[in-house]
Amino acid sequence: MVFIQYYPLKDIFMASSNQRKILYFGASAISESVINRLQDAGWLVSVARDVQDACKIIKEREIHVALAGINDIQSEEWLPPIEALMQSSLRVEWVALFPVINVNYEFIHRMLGEFFFGFHSLPYDVKNLLFTLDHADQIARMRWVQNKELQIKTDLVGKSTALRRLMSKIEKIAHVATPVLITGESGTGKELVAKTIHNSSRFKEGPFVAVNCGAITSTLIQAELFGYEKGAFTGAGKRKIGYIESAKGGTIFLDEIGDLPLEQQVNLLRFLQEKTIQRVGGTEHIHIDVRVISATHIDLEAAVANGRLREDLYYRLNVLQLKTPPLREREGDIELLAYYFFQQFSDENQNNLRGFSASCIKTMNYYAWKGNIRELVNRVRRALVMSENSLISAEDLGIEGGSSYFEWVSLKEIKDRAEKEAIQETLNRTDANISLAARHLGISRVMLYRLIEKYQITY
Repeated sequence: MVFIQYYPLKDIFMASSNQRKILYFGASAISESVINRLQDAGWLVSVARDVQDACKIIKEREIHVALAGINDIQSEEWLPPIEALMQSSLRVEWVALFPVINVNYEFIHRMLGEFFFGFHSLPYDVKNLLFTLDHADQIARMRWVQNKELQIKTDLVGKSTALRRLMSKIEKIAHVATPVLITGESGTGKELVAKTIHNSSRFKEGPFVAVNCGAITSTLIQAELFGYEKGAFTGAGKRKIGYIESAKGGTIFLDEIGDLPLEQQVNLLRFLQEKTIQRVGGTEHIHIDVRVISATHIDLEAAVANGRLREDLYYRLNVLQLKTPPLREREGDIELLAYYFFQQFSDENQNNLRGFSASCIKTMNYYAWKGNIRELVNRVRRALVMSENSLISAEDLGIEGGSSYFEWVSLKEIKDRAEKEAIQETLNRTDANISLAARHLGISRVMLYRLIEKYQITY
């Protein structure tokens, strides 16, 4: 059964730029009487024929509130497209419209609670519907304004789904002072993410102090983090302010936190609990208002299990967690990043290079990038110096197929990438018609929805 029949995109009436806007997306046309009442109440109504159109309208017209028209709410067939749309438009409050149903149906309770701000069933009480929409609009606008205030300037370059999701999470957590733990492989830009959080927070006027916990010897780590008083130990000729105190009013970034010596972890835990420090050799308890962001490339849960990290410290650090995606999962970003670094280090270009060859870009997209962005930077800088042609080749980067430096991705990764590209291309060619796309791909609609979710495909 094909549940959703889409209708052509149109504006029901024109309005000024500051007029409230609402999207209707559903299985049947919205009634003219409801449209008239919405118009009288000052709403501009747009109707979307599919998920792709709905996403476009929401983005271009800054939609705050949307109506979802559902014919048979007791069937779960309508849920995947609605869920996909909601996941791609997190700043929109949705109100469901559906026929009279048995409200004791368990699935309906779960669905309404998870997905919708409110709901109305036939016959619609338009007065109550307008009240719900007004309330939803107020809530959504408060969130929208907050998010717009958090639009961040960052050196994180890319447009991939993985990076967009990371940026969305950064926006959510930037305005709170809660500790953040950043995980991810080496070279994925964890410090850059930490700086982005800092620059978007209330601590941005204060300093950003980065400390590599693995680069300081165990005998010096306490003095370096907390500072010391004059005469605290041999060689302490004067008072020294530690890293944490020097970050007062700003952000302390503790990189490679998993390498912090076990005997020093209790001191950091005490600071996280009490927000005070005590310099080595001192007796004064100094209050420090600072945001704590830590990062690691190792499995901290395994470190806890192995006794290398205190469990209570782990939970203090891991209140909010972000994971930086590896470069191989940032589809579409490799070429952007390569040209970004090409321009950034253009002063090292001695050969009037114009860019990268097509075969080089293709090779980069299939390269494993075990060193992630750090490796990409190094290889681009190398090519800028070593290339003797007008376009950089894979050989200039040192990742040509016959090279010992080349690390091919696994067969599974190649198959997954090909499957994802085939699905994306089919969705584009069928104008995101799920039934038609599934038929062309030779799979069921249910399987197609599962693959779309698996590969986080937007359409």
